[in-house]
Amino acid sequence: MEINLLLRLIFAHLLTDFVFQPKSWVTDREQKHGKSTKLYLHVFITTIVAYILSGLYTNWLIPVVIFASHLLIDYLKSKSDKDRFSYFIIDQMAHLLVILLLWLFIENKWTAVQAAIELLNGSPKFWIVAGGYLFVTLPLGIIIGKATQKWRDQISLEKARSNSALAASAQDIPETENIEDQTESTIQIIRSTEEQELGLANAGKWIGICERILILTFVIMGQYTAIGFLMTAKSILRFSEKENNTQLKTEYVLVGTLVSFASSAMIGVLIHLAIT
Repeated sequence: MEINLLLRLIFAHLLTDFVFQPKSWVTDREQKHGKSTKLYLHVFITTIVAYILSGLYTNWLIPVVIFASHLLIDYLKSKSDKDRFSYFIIDQMAHLLVILLLWLFIENKWTAVQAAIELLNGSPKFWIVAGGYLFVTLPLGIIIGKATQKWRDQISLEKARSNSALAASAQDIPETENIEDQTESTIQIIRSTEEQELGLANAGKWIGICERILILTFVIMGQYTAIGFLMTAKSILRFSEKENNTQLKTEYVLVGTLVSFASSAMIGVLIHLAIT
C-alpha cells in the first residue's frame, strides 16, 4: 500500500503544529478565539506546508480540506478548557483522522481498508492480544486495588496515629477510643491528605498501567530480561524515597508490584501460548 503521501501529510502536521507554532500564538488563540490573527496565520502556514510536501500541486482538494478542517478544529479547541489533556488528545486525533480520510480518498484505498477490517474481525489472534492489553490496563488495576485495599487502609490509619495534623483535618468528627472505629468519612480524609503528601494525583494508577502494558509486551515478544530491568528500576525509585511508616509502605509497594508484575506476566504467557 502506498503510504508516502500519508507520511508526508503527517510530517507536515507535526512540523506546523509543534515546531512552527510559537507558544504566544497558542495563547493569543485561546484568548481571542475566532478573532485571533495568529489562528488564521497558523492555519495558512499549515495549509501551505501540507500542500508543498504533498507534491500533488494539481490537486486542490488537499489545501482546501486541510485549511477548512484545521481552522474548524483549532477554533473549537480554543473554546475548550486549554488545561485539559483530554482536549489536546482529541484535537490531535481529529487532525490525524482528517489526514487519514483525505489520504484514503485521494489514493482510493477504501477497498483495502474494508479488507483489513474483515481480516481483523476474522482473526482470533488479534482479539486475544487486544483483549489482553485491555484487561491489563483498568480492569486488572481495579482488581489489584480491591485486593490491596485493606493494606492501604492500614497505612492510612497508622499515618493518622503518627501525624497530629491529620487529627485537625477530622476535628469535626466525634472521637472514639479506637481509631479503627472511625467513620468512613474519616478514612476518606486520611486517604485524601496522604495522597497529597505522598505524590501526584493518580500517579500510581498510571505507573501501574504503563508497567503492566510493558510487561505484557515483553512477555509476548519473549524479552524476559527486560522485565528484570523494569522491576529493578522501579524498586530503586520506590525504595529510595524517605517516608513515614517506611516498613508498611515498603511492604505495600512490594506486594502491589509483585502482584501487578506476576499477573501481567501470566496473562502474557497465556496469550503467547494461545497465538502460537
